[in-house]
Amino acid sequence: MTRVLYVEGSPNKEYSASIDVCSAFLDAYRLAHPDHVIEKLDLWDEALPEFDQDALAAKYAGLRGEPLTSKQTLAWQRIEALAAPFHEADKLLFGVPLWNFSIPYKLKHLIDLISQKDVLFSFDSSGFGGLLRGKKAAVVYARGLSYTAPGSFTPASQFDLQRPYMETWLKFVGVEDVAGIVVERTLLGPEGQADRSSAIEAARAMALAF
Repeated sequence: MTRVLYVEGSPNKEYSASIDVCSAFLDAYRLAHPDHVIEKLDLWDEALPEFDQDALAAKYAGLRGEPLTSKQTLAWQRIEALAAPFHEADKLLFGVPLWNFSIPYKLKHLIDLISQKDVLFSFDSSGFGGLLRGKKAAVVYARGLSYTAPGSFTPASQFDLQRPYMETWLKFVGVEDVAGIVVERTLLGPEGQADRSSAIEAARAMALAF
């Protein structure tokens, strides 16, 4: 059975543009694929562990091929459990608001935890290989202002660390098929609402082919 994992990155809930667009995507997807399973990972409901001394020691013990202590084993099992939904899913949907030119710290926290050797990637003398091969992803990027408007004082070439980060990470862990929807000007009231409406329509169309 096809499984979709939706990673919700905004704590803004009913006011969130990324959640609004992702909800439209999922509504259209459910209509097109009523037999598919959709699971939601709300990062703001998830008690993410620290990548602490035990986790770091477990990482390096694994790299050296050494046995783990009981504390290290527990720390690594938690990391593997957080990564498991990404392996189980066939498709990934991310809602990613822009925070300080990049992604929310909760999403970065999750990525830092699960992006480990033999968890989401492997490597040997020939290089790195992602372990999420064969999956596809869609990412909704929400931004308060515009990186793309003519004369923007925050041009994407200098300030956009949001979309490049997500696409680089996804490809690093093996997800080559990555599509994106950008909703901008979310701080501008009625003017920004037009952008949100356009992004919602784009999300519905994308969901039908996802």
